[in-house]
This record gives sequence, C-alpha cells and structure tokens, in this order.
Amino acid sequence: MLIRKGFIHQIKEIIFQARGNAVRAVDFQRVLTYWHIGKTIFEEEQHSHERAGYGEFLIKHLSAELVPEFGIGFSVRQLERYRQFYRMFTNTSALRTQFSWMVMTFSSTLCSITGFFAVL
Repeated sequence: MLIRKGFIHQIKEIIFQARGNAVRAVDFQRVLTYWHIGKTIFEEEQHSHERAGYGEFLIKHLSAELVPEFGIGFSVRQLERYRQFYRMFTNTSALRTQFSWMVMTFSSTLCSITGFFAVL
C-alpha cells in the first residue's frame, strides 16, 4: 500500500498548529494569572495605604507563603513585577487585543530571568 506523499505532512502540520495554539493559550492564561496577582496586590496596598511600608511587608510576606508551594516564580522580585505589570495594563481587554505584543514586552522588559513563563 502506498500513502499519498502529502498526507503525512498534512497530519504533521495539524499537530504543529495544535501545539502552537496550546502554547499560546497556556501563555495567555499565565499572563492573566500574573495580571490578576498584580491587581490583587495593588488593590490590597491601596486599601491599606495609611500604613507606611505596608506594600513592602505585604509582598515579602506573600512571597514567603507562596515560594515554598509554587516556586521562585513568586519571589519578592517577581511579585513586584506582577504588580508593575498590572499598573502598566489596568484594562483586561488590552490583554486580549494586544497579547502578542505584550508577551514580548512583558518577558523582555519586566522579566529578565530566563524561562519566565516556565515558573508557574
């Protein structure tokens, strides 16, 4: 039996496309996760703005709670970056419409560590 020459190539293209779509979907969910974390931190800081140094304390304490369970993606520095990310993009619809541009900006500007998206 002979298999048509382009058949296997066609199947491989479907698989590659699906993998690419899956990676983009996961990356988008990670970006949304980081955005929501940043938003929640920012709002908590604003809620308790009278207390000097509360924001610094909040992030250090949060990091101490999260790192043992979820890893270095929730270090003090990363949590500060998530908060900064939220402050740069306060509108979630911008996340959806500019996702491709934001992934590049977010990973190169805010996150200098290698493999940032692999930490969640």
